[in-house]
Amino acid sequence: MNQHMDTHFYNFLAEGNIIAGSKAESASEVIAELVRLLAKNTAGLDANVITEDVMMREKRMPTVISSGLAVPHARTEQVDRLLVGMATSRKGIDFNVPGMGVVHVIILVLTPADDPGLHLQVLSALANDFKEPKVVNEVADLANAKSVLNYFTCSQLELPQFLRARDVMNPVPLTLKENNTLNEAIEVFATKNADEIPVVDDSNEIRGVVSLADLLKFSLPEHLLWMDDLSLIYRFQPFSEVLQTADETKVADFMHEEYIAEQEDIPAVQLAKLFLVHKVQKLFVVKEERTLSGIVELKDFCAKLFWE
Repeated sequence: MNQHMDTHFYNFLAEGNIIAGSKAESASEVIAELVRLLAKNTAGLDANVITEDVMMREKRMPTVISSGLAVPHARTEQVDRLLVGMATSRKGIDFNVPGMGVVHVIILVLTPADDPGLHLQVLSALANDFKEPKVVNEVADLANAKSVLNYFTCSQLELPQFLRARDVMNPVPLTLKENNTLNEAIEVFATKNADEIPVVDDSNEIRGVVSLADLLKFSLPEHLLWMDDLSLIYRFQPFSEVLQTADETKVADFMHEEYIAEQEDIPAVQLAKLFLVHKVQKLFVVKEERTLSGIVELKDFCAKLFWE
């Protein structure tokens, strides 16, 4: 599809598709409730099929995108345009997401199966508009569907015309500093299930990247790579020597400075080109030239486009 559309979110809302003060007790209940409402008001929509599609997506990864806000969604051949249903709950509904509390605003999003970016545009807009917890509370406290509709009619919530790198990136809480030791780096790799970690300075500017391959390369002298007979190091002697000084060796000694970084406002489709041209698994997203903003992993990028 990818056709031009009006970007104001309220244009995709209808009073009849809003439930203020839902009595649902679980994620499955409120999703089924919203699907039935959309099916009732939309010709040709099969509530059973849609509910199954949305719940399958929820089982893969619950869609609580910020505190108090859930955006269950599905791409389906049953719709040819964006459909939105909304429910609020003062009491809150548990979506069983560790570390997140109950959900007070639920926005069901259905998009055409052949438009891989539309649901991401909606998620980006909602995540930005609801980033302040007070917004969720304000919406949840509204008395009826008309008040909810009026709230969004007066808001500035707009869908981006196209996805940018910042819309598909993940924040990067996991970083190392150049003066971190080898032992500290090993601890991070071991406990965080990481395979590549950006190295930043005190201003969060990216200085390089350290990977598991860098650890191996630093531990195994290059001349040994050309030897067929490795019997002299069957007991990993070079690695032992490196570990003996692991508290003195700094990350700067073995990180690499070749990486692909792009500004956060470039079109997201350009990332697909970079993955293919440079044959990398990760791309770094920066702002103000080198300030690390996020990371895009190939596996996550493909998941967002093809099956999430």
